[in-house]
Amino acid sequence: MRVAVTGTPGTGKTTATDLLESRLAEDDSLPDLEVIHLNRVLEDEELYTEVDADRESKIADLDALADWLEGRDEAVIESHLAHHFEADRVVVLRCAPGTLEERLLERGETEAKARENAESEALDVILSEAVDRHGLESVYEIDTTDRDPAGVADALEAVVTGDREPSAGEVDFVGYLG
Repeated sequence: MRVAVTGTPGTGKTTATDLLESRLAEDDSLPDLEVIHLNRVLEDEELYTEVDADRESKIADLDALADWLEGRDEAVIESHLAHHFEADRVVVLRCAPGTLEERLLERGETEAKARENAESEALDVILSEAVDRHGLESVYEIDTTDRDPAGVADALEAVVTGDREPSAGEVDFVGYLG
């Protein structure tokens, strides 16, 4: 089983999957899944085509990442890009845009980048891409706005173990744009 954990930067993907990784390692009743932090792979393996200086980000080589992922089918793949790859289940972490913007500013992002990500979140960009690629029956939406990391990890664990039903379109942040 391959599970993609995706979402706008700042929604809590890395923190929650780090907690999930500890649980998977400690609890034999949970599936034996490798946790792959795809952004680290992109950096370590230099799997990007260029650097966008204006946006202070690297442009991922999605084909090279797909090749790198080939054969890694028993995994949880974490990244804002994870939904672009084959997966049995896709978890989209969501966060209220105002809270997301605050989180990004606190971790040192520029105001422009924080605002851009908040607007993307309000417009359901990643959720829409995930549903388009994988279908409603494979997408699980989790609102992280008022959940602590352990609670988000609990929800991820429920997806991994099949104890949570697919859900997409339940979170609505479009009012942020008004």
